[in-house]
Amino acid sequence: MHDLVIRDALIYDGLGGAPAHGAIAVKNGRIAAVDKDVGPGHEIIDADGLALMPGIIDTHTHYDAQITWDPLASPSIGLGVTTVVMGNCGFTIAPCRPADRDLVMRNLTHVEGMSLDALRSGIDWNFETFPEYLDALDRRGVGPNVACYVGHSSVRTFVMRDDATRRAATPEEVSHMRRLVVEAMQSGACGFSTTRNPQHNGEAGIPMPSRLADEEELLALSGSLKDVGRGTLMMTKGELTSIEFIEQLARSAGRPYLVAALLHSNLVPDGSFEDLAKIAQARRRGNRLYGAVSACPLTFEFTLHEPYVFEGLAAWHPLMQLDETATKQALADAAFRAAVKAELAQRSRRLFNGEWDKVFVTQAARPENAGYDGCSIEVIAGQTRKHPVDVLLDLSLSEGLDTLFSATLLNSDEDAVGRMLRDPDSIVSLSDAGAHLTFLCDAGFGLHLLGHWVRDREAMPAEQAVYKLCAQPADLFGIRDRGRLMPGQWADMLLFEPGTVGRGKAERTFDLPAGASRLTTPGVGVRGVWINGQRVVDGSGVAQDAAKAGRVLREFAP
Repeated sequence: MHDLVIRDALIYDGLGGAPAHGAIAVKNGRIAAVDKDVGPGHEIIDADGLALMPGIIDTHTHYDAQITWDPLASPSIGLGVTTVVMGNCGFTIAPCRPADRDLVMRNLTHVEGMSLDALRSGIDWNFETFPEYLDALDRRGVGPNVACYVGHSSVRTFVMRDDATRRAATPEEVSHMRRLVVEAMQSGACGFSTTRNPQHNGEAGIPMPSRLADEEELLALSGSLKDVGRGTLMMTKGELTSIEFIEQLARSAGRPYLVAALLHSNLVPDGSFEDLAKIAQARRRGNRLYGAVSACPLTFEFTLHEPYVFEGLAAWHPLMQLDETATKQALADAAFRAAVKAELAQRSRRLFNGEWDKVFVTQAARPENAGYDGCSIEVIAGQTRKHPVDVLLDLSLSEGLDTLFSATLLNSDEDAVGRMLRDPDSIVSLSDAGAHLTFLCDAGFGLHLLGHWVRDREAMPAEQAVYKLCAQPADLFGIRDRGRLMPGQWADMLLFEPGTVGRGKAERTFDLPAGASRLTTPGVGVRGVWINGQRVVDGSGVAQDAAKAGRVLREFAP
């Protein structure tokens, strides 16, 4: 007798094969049979023709801090995600000395989009080393299955303390870092992650530690994966980081390298395609590079209290070190505004490039400005005969920086994004779930792919999308026995309505520690989610006992 039987489902195997109507049986958390008739079960669910696929594997999350107080990794489970890969971009909280905890949290406030009070109130610091961090997650339990990178910035901070954001490392320090990476890999890390992105700053604009690493340090730490014979490398690259150098890192380690973040820019339209072409060339040379692409437009909701959108501008960087009173004075300064305008006039592969028609007033803070709600900055500039920079800054200053804006920054050209999603060397990723919480929530990227791109735009067959979300990332990371609906695999499953599946409208909630806010989004058309055979989502939402359904993954195929 099986534990669970799901009958009359349209089954997608995860490997890209055409779907077939049938039934699935689950026993002891694993798939026992897939056939037209699989026999009886203690629990029987009639899927009534709905689609059943492996659970989504989200390869780009930042739940490292949140999961210590929220084992469910909200909202991912409700969005069909059954496995999360944490620690991307090198932003992790282990290893960490007790004396350096505040330093690490201050580094995370900016890139995680989470208040320092929330991190101080929420993180359960019952670990110091990376192996102890994995043990702590095991003891507490996790909702989704969890794989963890060992992160460059944490390793660098552990070895160099305050100097991690100030200088290059000595050979002795690099050797110490390498030993820590090997220790983490041997204890169960899925790989090593880092960032070179100039937008990645901590509190007051201080660069994230890994940005101070020189090429020798990167080669040594990436190459440490060769010592353990497994693992995946990951980098969020900067404009000046070449694919050729990343290929050199992959070759030195003999391991696959996931390159983020390949997002399409309307003003530099060929940039991501050039990167994908170079990635394809590297693969033909036997070096396994992949490009991380997003199914979602990169849309931020922000105020100038937290102007992350503009902090990639060199002219804006000095403001990141000012208090709010001095910031307001700087925003009113004519010389500062002239520098911003001049910089935006030069095209570059950065987060914001002056597309003012895609920046909107979401909510004015004062009643007399309510007429601007829903208007783009470009439209207001035309009405007022002012430069868009002046429009945005004047309006925000007049409202004490409380004006709420939204901006679609990248990935707005859907024809181009569709090409990137279909590219055989791309990995559909970049949800950033657990990070940028005050600005966006793309945790529902997989549902968006199935709904918007498969159903609405017919950009790819459903079976290809399922492969992109399941077996392809499982194979890249060496995640054993997941990503497929086949006998012997763990029963991570998503049951959904093809005609309605998608992600709902983003909502702002105040459920972080210390009452801090974040953006979240509900799943649409999700009828069931199972993790290791346990149902964690039904029509009424996430089950109360879902917090220990998952496993901390420590063993990965070579």
